[in-house]
Amino acid sequence: MDLEKPPARHQQQPAPEGCLVVAIRVPVRIVVFVLVVPVRMVWDALVVAGRFLNDTVLRPVGRALLWLGRAVFVWPFVALWRYLVVPVAKGVGWLGNVLLVVPAVWLYRYVLTPVGHACAWVARGIGAGLGWLYARVLTPIGHAVMWVLKGLGAGLAAIGLGIFGAVAWLLRYLLVVPALWVYEWILAPVGRALVWLVSTVATGIGIALYWIARVLLVLPAQGLYRWVLAPVGRALAVVGREIWDTLGHAWRVAGRISLAVGRFLAGLFRWIFVEPVRWVYRTVLTPVGHFVRDAVLRPAAEAARSVGRATRQALTAARESVRQARADFRRMLFGEPREREAVAGREPRGRETRTLGSSTTALTKD
Repeated sequence: MDLEKPPARHQQQPAPEGCLVVAIRVPVRIVVFVLVVPVRMVWDALVVAGRFLNDTVLRPVGRALLWLGRAVFVWPFVALWRYLVVPVAKGVGWLGNVLLVVPAVWLYRYVLTPVGHACAWVARGIGAGLGWLYARVLTPIGHAVMWVLKGLGAGLAAIGLGIFGAVAWLLRYLLVVPALWVYEWILAPVGRALVWLVSTVATGIGIALYWIARVLLVLPAQGLYRWVLAPVGRALAVVGREIWDTLGHAWRVAGRISLAVGRFLAGLFRWIFVEPVRWVYRTVLTPVGHFVRDAVLRPAAEAARSVGRATRQALTAARESVRQARADFRRMLFGEPREREAVAGREPRGRETRTLGSSTTALTKD
């Protein structure tokens, strides 16, 4: 048995609030509540009116405009595309195929292709001739010319190497060696001294400017931020947070008040207008309608149906009388019609219906 109690959960305690927060909260909430409640009620009324207007006016008008737009803009273009543009395009395509594609294919197949084959055969013959000329004539001549040029180049190279070596030795000992000595023993030490002097002067000037800027700009700005701006910012943050929280609370409370007022007005409208109309409809109009239906409409409907039946019967009798009179007049003029002779049926008759007095077996047949 576990005798140790589980450790209690640490509950977060709300942060303590200062006297400034409490002193600001109450007047701000009163002012904001007085200002927000009318705004919230107007907002809720506008929302209800907007929903009603959207359901009863804007949506039907939008559907009507959509149907009108389709009837005016979409359906004519669809019909134009389907019954005019597409057939015309198909006709133009067929005509282009007959007038352009088929002749072009025929020209390519029976004219250009044979001409191209002939040109290719001629080009292959010319290429073979040029290849023979290059291999048998130009190549030996080129080899001979290259052999002569190689000999001339070798002689000129030997002469040039001697002259270049002498010029290079003179340039080395007259220009390069003195220039290296001047750079190493004169220019390099002077440059290092100048660099050290400039870096020292620049470092001193930078340190002086840093301390001047720190004393004249940074320290006053730091003191202004720490002792003036930070306290003012904290106070403004507290005021702004309280105003924001108060606005949210007042908006929610105003919503509940607006809901209660709306329900009260809806109930008032219901008891003043809807319930009397419903009572009149249920207790007055419905019995009157039933009485009118039972006493007037149904007898009138029965009378109309009987009149219709009598009229149909009279019309049927009149039609039969006319038909009979027409038949009598035809017999009086042309005599009795001849009776048609019965023609034996070419198709075999089907088997008679089986009865109790008939049988299909050979022993019981009559």
